[in-house]
Amino acid sequence: MSHVGVPRGAARKRRSLALLTTGVLTLPVLAGCSSGKEEATTSVVPQDVAPAARTQVADGGTVNWAIDAMPATLNAFQADADSATGRITGALLPTLFPLDAKGRPQLNPDYLESAKVVENEPQQVVLYRLNQQAVWSDGREIGAPDFVAQWRALSGKDSAFWTARNAGYERIEKIERGADDLEVKVTFAKPYADWRSLFSPLYPKQVTGSPDAFNDGARSTIKATAGPFRLRDVDKESGSVTLARNPRWWGSPAKLDSLVFKAVKPQDRAEALTEGKIDVADIDPAAAHRITQAARDAGNSGPPAHGPGSGTTPAAALRSWALAHGSDEDAAAEAQAARDEQARAAEAYATEQNDLRGYVVRKSLEPAYTQLALNGETGPLADDRVRRAVARALDRQQLVDTVLKPLGLPATPLGSHLALAGQPGYKDSSGALGGQDTKEAQALLADAGWTQEGALKKTDGAKAGSEGDKQTDKKAESDKKAEEKKAAEGKKAADEKAAEEKKNESKKDDGKKDDAAAREPAKDDGLYIVGDDNKPGEAEGAVTRVIAPAPAAAVQSVALLRQAGHLGETGTSEDAPARITAQDRQPGGAAGAYAPVGTAAPAQAPDAPRGPLGKNGKPLSLRFVLPSGPGSESLRSVGDKIAAMLDTIGIRTEITKVSDESYFRDHVASGDYDLALYSWPATAYPATDDRPIFAKPVPATDGSLLVEQNYTRVGSDHIDQLFDQAAGELDESAATKLMKQADARIWAAAGSIPLYQRPQLVATDKKLVNVGAFGFGVPHYQDIGFKEPQAAGAPANKKK
Repeated sequence: MSHVGVPRGAARKRRSLALLTTGVLTLPVLAGCSSGKEEATTSVVPQDVAPAARTQVADGGTVNWAIDAMPATLNAFQADADSATGRITGALLPTLFPLDAKGRPQLNPDYLESAKVVENEPQQVVLYRLNQQAVWSDGREIGAPDFVAQWRALSGKDSAFWTARNAGYERIEKIERGADDLEVKVTFAKPYADWRSLFSPLYPKQVTGSPDAFNDGARSTIKATAGPFRLRDVDKESGSVTLARNPRWWGSPAKLDSLVFKAVKPQDRAEALTEGKIDVADIDPAAAHRITQAARDAGNSGPPAHGPGSGTTPAAALRSWALAHGSDEDAAAEAQAARDEQARAAEAYATEQNDLRGYVVRKSLEPAYTQLALNGETGPLADDRVRRAVARALDRQQLVDTVLKPLGLPATPLGSHLALAGQPGYKDSSGALGGQDTKEAQALLADAGWTQEGALKKTDGAKAGSEGDKQTDKKAESDKKAEEKKAAEGKKAADEKAAEEKKNESKKDDGKKDDAAAREPAKDDGLYIVGDDNKPGEAEGAVTRVIAPAPAAAVQSVALLRQAGHLGETGTSEDAPARITAQDRQPGGAAGAYAPVGTAAPAQAPDAPRGPLGKNGKPLSLRFVLPSGPGSESLRSVGDKIAAMLDTIGIRTEITKVSDESYFRDHVASGDYDLALYSWPATAYPATDDRPIFAKPVPATDGSLLVEQNYTRVGSDHIDQLFDQAAGELDESAATKLMKQADARIWAAAGSIPLYQRPQLVATDKKLVNVGAFGFGVPHYQDIGFKEPQAAGAPANKKK
């Protein structure tokens, strides 16, 4: 399934260049700062893959697996590699240390007999001993030449190789053959704790041996593979990549004859499932709900109790029947056509639901997390006090419940940027920033100079009595007189028109008493417009009476607001983003809305501000960018809740919805946002993989800033130092401790606020086993297949 907000090809590719400016954070001492929740108290949500022993899996068959789009390249080390690249190469190439169900790297015995650090001094030396049966699909043994070629291509020393990353490879000094052809000896110039992350996937030297082969040769094909499957065909016209069982595979043979990866857009997957075009697909909650409903309705007779026409009441049905059989031929024809159309839609829906009964939803938590990003480049969020205030206003538990609770998944806020719950290095360090606290958030904003008074008047830094002040005062006085004159002229014209209308009305009614005139306010009555004067309501003890001169204005205002809200939710065009302010969604309504005569000013909650905050007459407003596509409903729902939470502390948000295609490229990566929601994948190697995400931007030679993948533009030298120390620390416990210290400081910097681990929903054919929601783990492609039919007369499996 496509996940908007996940950087394309983000898994361990760290390169981005932009023109930015940023400030240096001053962080408090964080020793001992945490919520007290250690890794021992957390657990991993298990995989849901219908596990089965190989003896229970039938030989043969083809599985069609949905991917978002055809991969732009089959070279996982290029910048445009994506999730489809990783999915396909995982079945074709060696992964030396795949992750297990708890996100821990484990030695792969199909390729390695052993791998360990054999020397620490004077240099770190790692000795790999290869599986003696491991060969490429062309018959050549996997050996040291493949390791050497990949190191030279990815070391960064030869710019002719177009690589997206070289982390770890640049620390290698030399690679040589060991005692025999099965041993590969790697010597590091600098210690490298994450050495297990290297050489996965491992490409043959035919791919990595020259720039031409690396840059172009591996984009659409791979000359030699070494997995349970081999590459048979790449068909861009049909949008499919076909893999076949590898006859040279030395491990447990693949159960399937072939594995086909088909490009199917996320919004088209429910239809593709009903048509039987795919057997495995990541799906969204809406599709998962339909499959669940289909299974629930399996034993019911008659049409489903949901879908087209299911909400029609008996009265509406009777009225429709009466119209269709009435004497008015035109009305009858129209009603009958509507009834026929609804019947066809209901029949089609029932057929689709029947087809969906052949699938089941597998669910777990994806190895990725969603965060609220705060752009600290410029504007109010360049002040760390404002960023912390935003963070302290959030009820993260409520946001997590919005996404995970309806799916029946554990709903616990994530407490780390560098590990997910259940991973060995996980620790909840959110205490370094603090939990939800409205009063503390308001105090931080006040300390930063954002106050209610600041929104009402503008001050300038010139000295009192200066010439600038005098000129400003003169201009203000002149503008004031002009406005008063214009208002007086408008009032005079309005009074004359009103008098004429009253005179005409009086003649028309022949002198009868005009009741409406009796309800008009006197000239000296005050006119109160909701939200304009920021006065407290009944919560402050005083009752302010609201007088409305024209009841019709209230109706018109409500209608316009509803229309604006509708357009904002749906969006009129991706090129013209919809904008909605949080104030318009709050219970008190929007500024400018008229209330009926005698209505009291809206009461405010005790912890709500008395109005928007500002500084020097400028309101505190943040631009919140969200994707508008059909697969981003959960992000938009979370975004709306965040906007409402910020509104309670006086921060207004302007939500801008943009197309999924431009969301990350044109807004997040370029820094064109204040607030945004996007995700990062989890890793077993945070010192290597997460450093570019949180690295402090540094000046480039052309005067711009190199941000790598730190799209919040918030960082510090201390955080960088902790990452560097951890990357070179060979003592795993010491390295983990350094990463926890770095995480605490990332929390305190308040550039990134982790919210929740993303849900993983996968639809699979009911007959398939060893495939589904893998969570942290990786697929064992050779074990995937259709369950062996139960022999006649065999006892049923009683296990529930």
